[in-house]
Parts: sequence; C-alpha cells; structure tokens
Amino acid sequence: MQFAHTSPERNRRPSNTRPPARAPHAPGAPRAPRAPLAYRAARAALERPLRAAYDVDVEGLDNVPKGQGVILAANHRSFMDSIFLAIASPDPVAFVAKAEYFENALTRWLFRATGQIPLRRGSPAGARQALAAAGEVLTAGGTLGIYPEGTRSRDGKLHRGKLGPARLAAATGAAIVPVGLVGTDKVQLPEERLPHLFRPVAVRFGTPRRLPRQDGRASARRLRQTTDELMRDIAELSGAEYVDSFA
Repeated sequence: MQFAHTSPERNRRPSNTRPPARAPHAPGAPRAPRAPLAYRAARAALERPLRAAYDVDVEGLDNVPKGQGVILAANHRSFMDSIFLAIASPDPVAFVAKAEYFENALTRWLFRATGQIPLRRGSPAGARQALAAAGEVLTAGGTLGIYPEGTRSRDGKLHRGKLGPARLAAATGAAIVPVGLVGTDKVQLPEERLPHLFRPVAVRFGTPRRLPRQDGRASARRLRQTTDELMRDIAELSGAEYVDSFA
C-alpha cells in the first residue's frame, strides 16, 4: 500500500515507490521536543499495522514548519482522526482531548502517558487550564493537534470553529496549519464501536496561517476573522460542506 508524503503541487508518485521522509532539521536548528516513551511505543506499535490496513495518502507535508511550535487544526469526523494525524505528522502531536477520556483509569493512564491534554467542555476554568497546557507545548516548540469544531461532526458537515487555535497562535506565535482529513468517516463513525479496515484515507496539510504575536492579546474580531478563514481552508482541504453554526 502507499503511504506517500506529497504536496498538492507535486505529481503523484507511482504506487510502487516509497517517497523519502521530510527533510531533516538543518544543523543547529531547534528540534521538536522528544515524545513521551508511551507515545513513541504506541506509534511504533500502530504505524506498521495501519500502513498495512489502510491506503493512507499524505499531502502537503512541506507546509508544516520545522523547528517551532505548530498547531495542526483539522476537521473531526471519527475517533480515528487523531491516530491518522499522529501517524502522518513527522513530529509527536499532543492533542486536546475531552476530559471524559481521563475519567476511566485505563484511558486516563494512556492519555496522560502519551502527553495528551484534557479539556472539560462547558467549563471556563477547564478551558483556561487546557489552553495553558497547550501553550506550554507550543512555547517549547512542540506540535499541538486540535479540532476547532470542538467535537466530532455528526452530520458530515464542517461547522463554525471555536477561537482556541487562533487564541493560542496569538499568545505563542505558533503557526496554524489547516488539515483536511478525508475518508475517516468511512473507517469509523461516532456511533460505531469498531473501525472498518481497508478504506482509503487522505491527510492534507494546507498553507500555514499566522497571527502577529501581541503578548497574548488579540481582538475578538481578529480572532474570529482568522478562525473563519481557517475553517474555509479546512473545508477546501477536506471537501466538507461548511455551515456557519456550531456543532
């Protein structure tokens, strides 16, 4: 199967060739923080089976900046989204995940051990704590995975984005990279307990967006404008219909 790292502008490679990985960091350039041991073990265990079970095509990897904090902002249709995005990313990804995953002892250990960040939806204090933890990841030069819709889309459409990614970009100077995930709804829908095998999936990285760093302050109007532009980018990359209402 093909697990190609290509950019939208490049021609597709023949299916029987495996392209090189993204170019390594230049000597002396900052490196991404080392992933937790559990994250590295999970990726090592999952990557080979996923490559065998799914036809995953990765496009636009050159759009992901190197040696700095990066926010990967994607559409969200399936629990498998985070797994495919983590496999496609050249650097470890810390995801903002709903706090319910941290209530069960087993999943709490797994999520904490792999460096994931809990978010209590509907709690202003929980949101502030999650944003602070996410900001620490970005300030250290790490990669953050986030779904601006705030939850999985049940109707297949792309909904209005929340301001978290733009707020983090303004506070840390991190680039926001829009990501379109295609086909993950065919792998596993929210109401399905088990994923389906042998389905094609695409992970498309778009052109980064940036907010001028303003000591963590940006007007609500600027945050909303940036978020709306980001959602349009994600809609174009994913092919999802955009609706101007929250999920």
